[in-house]
Amino acid sequence: MRTIVLFLGFLPLLAVAQEKGKPFRVSGKFKNMAKSPDWVFLQYRVAGEWKTDSAKANEGKYSFSGMLEEPVTGYLRVRYPVGSDGKRPALVNGRDAATVFLQPGKIKISSVDSFSNMQVKGSAAHLEYKKLILAGKPYDEQMKPLNARYSEQRVANDNQGMEKTEKEMEAVDAAKKEKVFADYVKRNPASPVAIYALQQYVGWDINPDKAEPLFNSLAESNKNLPSARLLWEKIDIAKRTGIGRMAMDFTQNDTLGRPVTLSSLRGKYLLVDFWASWCGPCRAENPNVVKVFQKYKDRNFHIIGVSLDRPGQQEKWMKAIHDDKLEWTHVSDLQFWNNEVAKQYGINAIPQNLLLDPEGKIIAKNLRGEELEAKLGEAIEGKKGF
Repeated sequence: MRTIVLFLGFLPLLAVAQEKGKPFRVSGKFKNMAKSPDWVFLQYRVAGEWKTDSAKANEGKYSFSGMLEEPVTGYLRVRYPVGSDGKRPALVNGRDAATVFLQPGKIKISSVDSFSNMQVKGSAAHLEYKKLILAGKPYDEQMKPLNARYSEQRVANDNQGMEKTEKEMEAVDAAKKEKVFADYVKRNPASPVAIYALQQYVGWDINPDKAEPLFNSLAESNKNLPSARLLWEKIDIAKRTGIGRMAMDFTQNDTLGRPVTLSSLRGKYLLVDFWASWCGPCRAENPNVVKVFQKYKDRNFHIIGVSLDRPGQQEKWMKAIHDDKLEWTHVSDLQFWNNEVAKQYGINAIPQNLLLDPEGKIIAKNLRGEELEAKLGEAIEGKKGF
């Protein structure tokens, strides 16, 4: 299943203002690089919010400082000066960007030959992070040919092949989560990167039956950290939106500004579909949803689409509805990832969906293509096969 995640690359620059916690300082230098960067950017997350800082490189040196309440992943990248052709050199991810685990204190970074080829001193959290990366490499190597195959199949519009490859990719990903991330948490409950490992394990589609026991195994010092509290909130939402639970009611306006309440649609099997006009995987999945809707719309089935479109972009939302022929109920508050229904349901990646029975109980989640059709066939027609 291909999804859009909340963080894709570097966000627009934000002023860094963090008062809580303890100070950290990053002192970096680079040498023997074919091109010398003029700026370095650092992005990290504090209390659920992204912070981005910038530093002008001076004679191959740069520095950052701030306040942290706990160790966090920091994402570094460079910018090169404009060349003689009037253009800046294109960035190469494996050369011009790197991840460093930040923690309070003094951290020294040294890059040789390329910016991403760096040595980090002063961060015990980064040493633990490197252990995780090393343990995950065999699975990353298994994933490379699958990614290449999937790209080829997508270009060829080989949907059947894509579905098969996706299942193989999901199997590799699941093995990595269990053997690398879950195993690390179990063995290192007090580690400064244990919460990070647990976050990687639970992913965007949280299974509370697996996540909660691992969370409970964390050392008390880790459970009290801000990121742990945020993670627990997500696990709690996952528990309240699990299969067998009654879907939480909500009200949001449709395309004409009229309020629609979820409970008003009870009496039919209902798909609550989280999507957006800007979401490529959502738009690619829409034909499958349309096919299922056309098959079952007169047989006690309906859909309500909850869009995470951006503020001021109602026209793009409505155009996508028209272009993709989405002939069902649509609501949105046009607040992007701050959509109130998305936050209520813990949605931080799309597409996602929930299938409700006529009483409003969740009977399935995140169904795609043939899976959605098979589940509805089982529910409405009594046909097995899901």
